[in-house]
Amino acid sequence: MRRLVGVELTRLRWRRAVQVLVAFALFVPILVFAITAWNTRSYSDAEMAEFQTQVDRDTNSIETQQSLKDCLDNPDDFGVPPGEDVQTTCEEWTLPQLDWYAFREPLNLDTERDAGSGVVVIALLAVLFALAGTTFAGHDWNTGSMSNQLLFEPRRGRVWLTKGLVVTLASGAIAAVVLAAYWTGLWVLAGARSLDPSGHSVWEGYQQGIRGTALAALCALCAYAVTMLFRSTVVTLGVLFGLSILAPILLALIAFPDNERWMPQTNIAAVMLDGTTYYGEMVCTSTTDELGNEIQECGDSTEHKLTLAGGSAYLLGLLALAAVPSVLTFRRRDVP
Repeated sequence: MRRLVGVELTRLRWRRAVQVLVAFALFVPILVFAITAWNTRSYSDAEMAEFQTQVDRDTNSIETQQSLKDCLDNPDDFGVPPGEDVQTTCEEWTLPQLDWYAFREPLNLDTERDAGSGVVVIALLAVLFALAGTTFAGHDWNTGSMSNQLLFEPRRGRVWLTKGLVVTLASGAIAAVVLAAYWTGLWVLAGARSLDPSGHSVWEGYQQGIRGTALAALCALCAYAVTMLFRSTVVTLGVLFGLSILAPILLALIAFPDNERWMPQTNIAAVMLDGTTYYGEMVCTSTTDELGNEIQECGDSTEHKLTLAGGSAYLLGLLALAAVPSVLTFRRRDVP
């Protein structure tokens, strides 16, 4: 078994398409990090002085002063709440503010983890390693080398397991290194900018990296299993497209309670973010007025929590749906 793992690892390492995908997996996070660092850089004193000059110029313009006068004369038309100081509220609403121009947000590790570059890097790695998993198996079927491999190792179950193990471990190892390096880079960048990268935020970033590693490895294994089932990379890409694009659209069109719970992106978000929130149908109640007319009142949509365990169970279920028939058909069907 160990020798077979070594052979498959060598074949995976020398597959040109896999090499390209791994190169992207290493380069794209660097690019994302550079973009994040650039977009969160602080403003220089010269830039802040220029913004202040623009604020003063726009504040003294005829249009701005007229808007302020109209607000002061007719605060109700501008929606000023009763009891609020009209002068202060109108100035706040109509006069230009410095943050209208200096809108760039400083680096925030919590934001990067929950809705920023951390999520983007995990999603990119998951896609790239899914492509690596399908091209690794698809090449064997397209070239007919699968039959030659079975001449040296006729136990098909072991062959399937070894290939899947190599794809999973290689994807997980690379994803772990990339995500650990990415969050270390963000930590160092925050410290270099004299921000406060608290240990709590950094540790949660590394925890997201662990979950992202597992997600990337699972995507690679699932793509490999589907390719071994259909024996075609093209079909696998179609299945993945349908699962990621068409399935959510179909579930949205089918009206049944709590359908958001079964959408793939909801469960993926639960894994990446250690739980997520989604919203169900709007709650409506019917009442009858004094004249006997029925009045329907609708409130806010029902809020639901999806835990990490719930999202993981969903994704593992999808993996089982792909892996079980893949193994069974590989053991029984003829290999050309």
